[in-house]
Amino acid sequence: MQQYLDLVERVLSKGTLKQNRTGVDTISTFAEFYRVNLQEGYPLLTTKKVNFKAMLHEVFWYLSGDDHIRNLQKHTKIWDAWADDAGNLETAYGRYWRRYPIPETSAASGAEVFLSENQAHVNREKDGSLSFDQIGWAISELRRNPDSRRIVINAWHPANAAVSKLPPCHSFWVLNVQDGHLNCHLTQRSADIAIGVPFNLACYALLTEAIAQEAGLIAGEFAHTLVDAHIYVNHIEELKAQLQRKPLPLPQLEIAGKPFDQLGFDDFQLVGYEHHDAIKFSVAV
Repeated sequence: MQQYLDLVERVLSKGTLKQNRTGVDTISTFAEFYRVNLQEGYPLLTTKKVNFKAMLHEVFWYLSGDDHIRNLQKHTKIWDAWADDAGNLETAYGRYWRRYPIPETSAASGAEVFLSENQAHVNREKDGSLSFDQIGWAISELRRNPDSRRIVINAWHPANAAVSKLPPCHSFWVLNVQDGHLNCHLTQRSADIAIGVPFNLACYALLTEAIAQEAGLIAGEFAHTLVDAHIYVNHIEELKAQLQRKPLPLPQLEIAGKPFDQLGFDDFQLVGYEHHDAIKFSVAV
């Protein structure tokens, strides 16, 4: 996909050296952006092999709402470095996507209001607190009011992010309908170009296509803003080699005609995925 290669080229050519918590320096730029038309194919990188199955397992883990990785570990180890010995996480995307904490009514200030237990997409947690299913609400809102400018899904909780070992990187996404096409814009506070972005791109493109199908819409564009777009210095040579590869035709993604929350792993089929060889990148924790 040329948009990705152009992104790599920009960061390599314009980036400045920065230190970070991992101890491995990065080449970093501010506020990069690209967009892809999902009607042109499913944007899984072809200049290297991307592990579609691992990405899909990660998506289903997000959608489960789990705040641990015990089920995910059966399929992939990509989150092991950030979990404790029991598989629990200080921050989990799915927890906020499907079970975002709702403050107690007594916590409201002035005229501030929160959803109550008898409203749609509100659930009671095991500890008695209330949570909100942002994904379920977003799909309902797309059906009810597709012209809304308020269909936002937020994975960022400031009071958690201030203390979490790894607060959400892809933190905030907005769904927007134009002329019957569902578009998705992701804001990512921190973007690892070599390892993370190919997965992020594949993940949110898949979600956009699946939600569009559920809402009776056509998948439109995926747009991506990367606030701190960075390349770890030990990834530079591998990415330069990838820049020499010519993109191949994009594959297609086929999704079974089932309700969104009934879709399973085998209901997503990747068709016609041609790719160059895999490239091994080390992970900075």
